[in-house]
Amino acid sequence: MASFAHLLCNPVGSWAHLSTRSSSFLSPSFPFLPSSASAPSARRRRRPACAAMEVNAAASAAVPSAVEFNFKGYMLQKAAAVNRALDAAVPLAYPERIHEAMRYSLLGGGKRVRPVLCLAACEIVGGRERQAVPPASAVEMIHTMSLMHDDLPCMDNDDLRRGQPTCHRVFGEPVAVLAGDALLALAFGHLADPASYPADDPVPPARVVRAVAELSRCVGAEGLVAGQVVDLESTGLGTPVGLERLEFIHLHKTAALLEASVVTGAIVGGGSDDQIERLRRYARCVGLLFQVVDDILDGTKSSQELGKTAGKDLASDKTTYPKLMGLEKSREFAEELLKDATEQLLEFDPMKVAPLLHLADYIAHRQK
Repeated sequence: MASFAHLLCNPVGSWAHLSTRSSSFLSPSFPFLPSSASAPSARRRRRPACAAMEVNAAASAAVPSAVEFNFKGYMLQKAAAVNRALDAAVPLAYPERIHEAMRYSLLGGGKRVRPVLCLAACEIVGGRERQAVPPASAVEMIHTMSLMHDDLPCMDNDDLRRGQPTCHRVFGEPVAVLAGDALLALAFGHLADPASYPADDPVPPARVVRAVAELSRCVGAEGLVAGQVVDLESTGLGTPVGLERLEFIHLHKTAALLEASVVTGAIVGGGSDDQIERLRRYARCVGLLFQVVDDILDGTKSSQELGKTAGKDLASDKTTYPKLMGLEKSREFAEELLKDATEQLLEFDPMKVAPLLHLADYIAHRQK
């Protein structure tokens, strides 16, 4: 039986034999695994320990050495470019309170994984960093909005985010809701505004429109919002939800925005349809990988180590991969997703692929 990770990263056409009863992510732009697929990860054939070691070795071999690529320096340089753009995009203005709340959450730290993925995807298809700064900024605005809303008392009711009090704890719940709404609106305005792009290196309008449509699908009732709704409906039931529902939640709530980050970068960079779809499959694997690792860290790290409240999934009776699969099998699944993600990059220029390889490896082995 084919593995879930293999199905997840396969081209759309290879899923023709699967049931058509599925979410709207099965559109050409969102060929996500249907909820009725016959290979949920709980029933996947597991690799023995020696095979898991081979996965690690393969992933390590695919990632160039630190001598060839300075990943830490790359992340710092790209994150700095994004931070400058975000700071300029949200100046203090009247009414000050809402802008202070927006800036508090948007500029209050974070790894900037999503915008860096966007910049890297643009460059891997031949685009330039400054062409991708607007979509990278938009993705981070939306990600921050999702965190602000996710932390609210009506959602996860969390008090700590990125090592500091959550927005609603500092500014109050009404302002936190409105600040998140404002960031969402600003994200699309920033992405669509021709003035956001360099005048001497413009992005063709057709690419910008396509990027807007891509991001919109990822965020709305076909993407992030869908995952959040099903997550809320599945919390506190007293019994764990099945893996099919858990995968639906995370493919929509977590993976969709990571996919948007990569795909919008590839679009504005002028990538071909084939390149965009390869990067889409890479991002989908990385997106689910991010959540599997997040579930592992939530149960094994402290709040101080994570910079956010640890153990909250257990406390709120949420279903996680370790809860359903066990800690060791969750780690094996993460390694398999890492391998499948890196395989999607084999057709790209080896000189340009290093950032995405290292980003996947970083997501798999991060400690917070």
